[in-house]
Amino acid sequence: METAHETIELDALAHSGAAAVVSAVVMFLPGVFGAVSVYEGVVEMMEQWHLFFEPTVVGTVAGMIEAAIISFVFIYAFA
Repeated sequence: METAHETIELDALAHSGAAAVVSAVVMFLPGVFGAVSVYEGVVEMMEQWHLFFEPTVVGTVAGMIEAAIISFVFIYAFA
C-alpha cells in the first residue's frame, strides 16, 4: 500500500527515449513541408539553427537523428 510520503522516481532512460522520438517526429514535419514548398520560413530557420537539416530526404533524416541525439542527451542529463 502506498503512503502519502513515498517519493516518485522518474525513469530517466524512458523519458529521454520519449523526448528523442518526439524531437525526431517534430523534425520530420518541416522536412516534409519543405519538400512540398510549404512553410518556407520554418524551413529556413531550421537550416540556420540545425547543423544537418535540409529539405531533402537525406537532410531530413540527418536532422531527425541530430534532434533525437540532442534531446536524449539533454533530457537524460537533467532527469
